[in-house]
Amino acid sequence: MSLFFQILMKRFIKVGTVHVIDHKGRKRSYVGSVAAPEITMHLHTSSIEYQLCVNPDLALGEGYMNGDITVEGGSIYDLLFVLGSNQNNGAFSVVQKWHMQGKQLLKNWISRISLSKAKSNVAHHYDLPPSLYGLFLDDDWQYSCAYFKKIDNDINVAQFDKKKHLAAKLRLSPHQTVLDIGCGWGGLALHLAQTENVHVVGLTLSEEQHKVATERARKAGLSDRVQFLLKDYREISGQYDRIVSVGMFEHVGLAQYKTFFHQVYQLLAPDGLALLHSIGAEYDSGMSSPWIAKYIFPGGYIPALSEVMPHVEHEHFHVTDIEILHHHYAATLHAWRQRILVNRKKLPKHLDDRFVRMWEYYLAGSEVSFQKRGLMIFQIQMMKNKEKAPLTRDYIYEYENISAATVRKVPKKKSAVAS
Repeated sequence: MSLFFQILMKRFIKVGTVHVIDHKGRKRSYVGSVAAPEITMHLHTSSIEYQLCVNPDLALGEGYMNGDITVEGGSIYDLLFVLGSNQNNGAFSVVQKWHMQGKQLLKNWISRISLSKAKSNVAHHYDLPPSLYGLFLDDDWQYSCAYFKKIDNDINVAQFDKKKHLAAKLRLSPHQTVLDIGCGWGGLALHLAQTENVHVVGLTLSEEQHKVATERARKAGLSDRVQFLLKDYREISGQYDRIVSVGMFEHVGLAQYKTFFHQVYQLLAPDGLALLHSIGAEYDSGMSSPWIAKYIFPGGYIPALSEVMPHVEHEHFHVTDIEILHHHYAATLHAWRQRILVNRKKLPKHLDDRFVRMWEYYLAGSEVSFQKRGLMIFQIQMMKNKEKAPLTRDYIYEYENISAATVRKVPKKKSAVAS
């Protein structure tokens, strides 16, 4: 292996031990001041070594997907955990640093997402075969951070608790109208309609999600109170008592934040409440890695709160609650990764080994990012009229103390209509 690669590895590894075997079988070890954990990375081609020096984020993911990189003595998660533990040492190479600085300078331009681009970005990830998601998500197909009251809770319990936590913060009353921006497969919308006797309009740009969600509403007998639309948030008019968005804001794009919060403000009733749940970066803007942007979430952008709040304040929203969830998404991703590894033989036949390695890398890398690279979840509650805000947060915990088995039996009413 090249002297340049050896120097970079020696500088970078300060925690743990990484053994590297090159394509000729030569082995070198890089040991940090804290030797554990320990992992071996096998580079099977000469080109992958060069690519790792130039653009390590992209090369590591592509190398693992393509079989140019394999891991010995552990899994890809173990390798990423060691590398993530060294992330505070800075960029792996000068070239990577240039890439990062260039992206920062261009981030507003990069994150301009038109309606047509938004639809194609969503289709790239969410219009995969629905059976794929059924192999690793919970029973309700919640594809966002769960809420772990105990870190070892089952994913089904944690996702149900997440829906209760959101419902508590929404402070719903019967027959109110709710707009769910980025409704996924409809789980939260159906839960709110069933348990709170509210009318919900869910928005998605994924044709597969729209089909599944609409059918779920029909089967649950909730079509009169839940309506799913294949529309972007910019295409909606009217007013709603409550607006909620979970796991969608990461796809909005920094350049569209002003538009997003202006639209939410216009759609929210004078005494209404809006709740935003999103991935955030603790320290600085968290633009997606080049590998994530290319293969998983094109157009994705993970903001720092400091990038979000100016747009909230510009609309004269009153921020009535902010909560940060630090460990919950790492636990969620761990559960998803374990489930897909157990069920990998059940994957649709046209999803080959390369796809499986891609998906494993995505889940493992995301888990490490929440553990070691400063990612978290923020939930922001916003109101137009702060006089309607509760004095304390006791209402959240009082609501959550309602038995998980309690489901209110509600009469059927006319569904909400969006234009």
